[in-house]
Amino acid sequence: MWTLLVLIGTAAVSAQLQELAFDGQKVFRVIPQNEEQVEIISSLASRMQVDFWQPDSVTQVKPKMKVDFQVEADKSFEVESLLAQNKMEYRVLIDNLQTAIEAQFDSKVRTAGHSYEKYNQWETIAAWTADIAAENPDLVSRSVIGETYEGRQMYLLKVGKSGTNKKAIFMDCGFHAREWISPAFCQWFVKEAVETYGKDSVMTNILDRLDFYILPVLNIDGYVYTWTNNRMWRKTRSKNAGSFCIGTDPNRNFNAGWCSIGASDNPCDSTYCGRAPESEKETKALADFIREHLSTIKAYFTIHSYSQLLLFPYSYTYKYPSNFEELNSIAGTASKQLASLYNTKYTYGPGAETIYPAAGGSDDWAFDQGIKYSFTFELRDTGRYGFLLPESQIKATCEETVLAVKYLANYVLQHLY
Repeated sequence: MWTLLVLIGTAAVSAQLQELAFDGQKVFRVIPQNEEQVEIISSLASRMQVDFWQPDSVTQVKPKMKVDFQVEADKSFEVESLLAQNKMEYRVLIDNLQTAIEAQFDSKVRTAGHSYEKYNQWETIAAWTADIAAENPDLVSRSVIGETYEGRQMYLLKVGKSGTNKKAIFMDCGFHAREWISPAFCQWFVKEAVETYGKDSVMTNILDRLDFYILPVLNIDGYVYTWTNNRMWRKTRSKNAGSFCIGTDPNRNFNAGWCSIGASDNPCDSTYCGRAPESEKETKALADFIREHLSTIKAYFTIHSYSQLLLFPYSYTYKYPSNFEELNSIAGTASKQLASLYNTKYTYGPGAETIYPAAGGSDDWAFDQGIKYSFTFELRDTGRYGFLLPESQIKATCEETVLAVKYLANYVLQHLY
């Protein structure tokens, strides 16, 4: 009983912390028309604390790009007057961040335990990984591929019918802590696999002939922190020598053009690349696992949010990958599959060209390891809710994304190499 009271007390305190932190904060969207307006956004970011939602950093802002950023409550008037003075068109996407954070929890599902239509805390997800494996021993097994900086076990689910010499697809979720819809998708996909195996011919064929390695949350420490201290946290939670600033961006921490373009060497930045490639225990665990299974892993899917994009290499260079035509063609078909359910429009293409250059990403790294089919999904939405997609959209988002993943998996199966 005492433990329960302590837990309730902690939850209440953390809820208050978050309330104090975000009440009155706004999220703006600006589309700078020229270099001069880009410069105004840069000067704004140098004068006050600005959290860039899209793109990830002020250095990636360019003319005609949608720029979404969050500012402190006491700075929003100053921001509005500066934009107005410079005749920059803007809109307020989120008027009160605290209200939007609370509004996420709009699921009609009433359960204290795990639910596929709710955002689940890490402890609930960890217990679910054990349960789903225990309930479906002929299709799902669970292993540990490493542990996080704060000592949490990184659970990996292997989904597929047992067989010999099977090839595999690796899929991960939860790289960036605040992108909650991402782990929700990995959980949904596993549910879909076990529920439709033997009923849906495509899923059955895929799981008979391929294995899926699924990492439900990569950045577990960061994810926990978004529930307890700061909903908008992005990075890992590792300490950085010589700096008070915490964490590394795990998706800038891979050895693919590491820390060159679109990544920062400043530990205080949200796109900090880390002190070296794979300096983070989480990225090292993922990279080690993939390296150990390179002969079998034929595709890599990494799930992020938001923007409604399907990206493929490269992001660290504007150079096209050798199989560009093929990747572009299948990304186009996968996007059509996704749109077929709710008409959700996705943009697709190579990362650097389609959004902005960013070095050190896991998709580029996997591709450079020889994994020909490497894709990054940026799930819903396009900015109305941003990272705070309401729970009521989890089901639709996951249903449509499953269609794209199934199409890609089936394609990989037909084109094994």
